[in-house]
Amino acid sequence: MTTQAEKAEAFRALHARDGAFIIPNPWDAGSARILANLGFEALATTSAGYAFSAGQKDFTIGREAMLTHVAAIASATELPVSADLEDGYAKDLDGVAETYRLVASAGAVGASIEDATHDPEEPLLEIAHAADRVRAAAAAVHALPFPFMLTARAECFLAGRKDIKDVIARLQAYQEAGADVLFAPGLTDADDIASVVRSVDRPVNVVMGLASSPFDLAGLAALGVKRVSVGSSLCRAAFGEFIRAARELRGQGTFGYAKDAIGYAEISAMFER
Repeated sequence: MTTQAEKAEAFRALHARDGAFIIPNPWDAGSARILANLGFEALATTSAGYAFSAGQKDFTIGREAMLTHVAAIASATELPVSADLEDGYAKDLDGVAETYRLVASAGAVGASIEDATHDPEEPLLEIAHAADRVRAAAAAVHALPFPFMLTARAECFLAGRKDIKDVIARLQAYQEAGADVLFAPGLTDADDIASVVRSVDRPVNVVMGLASSPFDLAGLAALGVKRVSVGSSLCRAAFGEFIRAARELRGQGTFGYAKDAIGYAEISAMFER
């Protein structure tokens, strides 16, 4: 069995090698095992995907439930797992630090922290305060006996503030606070992505999976991106097929959806130990 320290070293090595890699986002243990079976090298949880699978809206899952979920994903395969921990599930710095110590205890070898407030009046934390939160998380995980990759997220574009200068200023502050990976979800312009990459000295993650995403992995690697996640899009793709099938059943009383379903034997084989 691969130890957590070995997973951590393997995860760090992915960020150090040439080119870019895809880190897909499972939403439960079954999807994690399928992704491992298909040959991916690391996984990242999706808070939205997990919330949807639990029958809840995004940003309604608490810390305890999320940590239990991360532990289930981390134990499902031998792959390194990075956890989506939203804002760290704490208001004070000690609470932030505790969240990241706990997620390491749950088996993760990486995790993210974001600067969104989800308050429509003030959707982003002030930069200095957000950097202090990154610093608290970084101090906690960098004291661990293995390398833990902390990803700091600047949520400007998702919050409707499409100011690349603000994105860069935030990511630079989070870099100085100790983040190991930098991430600004919502970037879709090649010049913006390249500007971010040039402005920092840490690996940059981007998220793809929108219908309008104009890039492939090679194109993102050419821009200097190191890591590509897909957020909740795999979960939403699976749920999309489920909803289309259910609507066929309910609306037409037919069963045509089954012709596109994966074979019983094929998917059963993916869950063999």
